[in-house]
Amino acid sequence: MPKAKYEDIYKDIKKKIEIGEYSYGTLLPSENQFIKIYNCSRNTVRRALSILISDGYVQSIHGKGVRIIYQNMNHRTAFTVGGIETFKETAKRNQLQSITTVKEFSFVVVDEELAKESGFPVGTTLYKIVRIRYLDGKALIHDRNYFLASLLPNLTPKIAEESIYEYLEDTLHIQIATSQRRITVEHATVEDLQYLDLGNYDCLAVITSHTYDSHGFLFEYTQSRHHPEYFCFEDTAVRKS
Repeated sequence: MPKAKYEDIYKDIKKKIEIGEYSYGTLLPSENQFIKIYNCSRNTVRRALSILISDGYVQSIHGKGVRIIYQNMNHRTAFTVGGIETFKETAKRNQLQSITTVKEFSFVVVDEELAKESGFPVGTTLYKIVRIRYLDGKALIHDRNYFLASLLPNLTPKIAEESIYEYLEDTLHIQIATSQRRITVEHATVEDLQYLDLGNYDCLAVITSHTYDSHGFLFEYTQSRHHPEYFCFEDTAVRKS
């Protein structure tokens, strides 16, 4: 399914907020101005703004407009809890240089142990991909990914180094919908110590995620293991009335 126009508008406004073109504390252009800027309908603008509100970038002020509340004040790499963001998108938002290397690219058939861990049925064929993520030259994230092989028939190590999500969305036109996540702190494994620049640290922050497409089918199980000194997950909470 092709991306909807509101998603492109959302990403463009979000980028302009992050780089300071739309600055903290000011009001965004009005809906009428955005309609002219993007040559779109009012409903399209409102859908884009609603995502920015959910992301905690802006807040709607009755009778005034939409105020920017996003501030990038963190010295650590800030990942988002509520959204589904690629590693490249996170690095760009944090103004960091990113490189991904693939350490393992193979097929596995799900056994009972992996089925219990991943949620995929026994007998399912998956890609197993081990990737190391570098930010500004430092090896900071150790990813262990399992992707449903039948959904990505032509996946390659080169695509895995660039962005699997970009391949899913832009080439295969698969809509990524939901990701369930659990955040824990765990002891570093032998592989963690081998791959990451941990220094004196012997533990990591671990993000375990199960990700589903727009039809509700599980297509990815991932453990993303983060250097604790550079780890920060952000979210915006709204008090319910």
